[in-house]
Amino acid sequence: MAFEDMAEAALDMLANAPGARSDPDGTARAVKAALATAPHDLDVRLGAYRFYFYTHRFAQAVPQAEAILALAAQRLNVPADWRDVRPADAAFSAADLAPGLYLQALIALAYCHMRLGDFETGQPYLDKAFELDPTDRFAAIRLVRAAAARDDDEA
Repeated sequence: MAFEDMAEAALDMLANAPGARSDPDGTARAVKAALATAPHDLDVRLGAYRFYFYTHRFAQAVPQAEAILALAAQRLNVPADWRDVRPADAAFSAADLAPGLYLQALIALAYCHMRLGDFETGQPYLDKAFELDPTDRFAAIRLVRAAAARDDDEA
């Protein structure tokens, strides 16, 4: 089966999923089937991430956000390791799709790790998002404030 056909079949699986709220188990099966069919398709990964995120399955959302970050890096032709990406590598403050997706994936990884209680893992993703886009067009500052409030509570 051609890549495009696999992606289309996977997207059909997601489109025909029963619904995260009405049948989370059925939707989870559809998400897993879609991922098995087209694991390298960005739309499938986005659908999987959204399902896991909105059902508060943050541990399962993390690998989806990692895959989205990797796919966005490929589209931008930036280093595969997010720690090596620099602001001059792409127009991260511009309103273009791929740079925005890259930043959103970084913020998603930070958020999911922080929701799992792993602030030490989440914080570097936020730091990178701010480094790449000092304008903070996706309002990652909210996560920084939440992390700071948590640190104040522990002090």
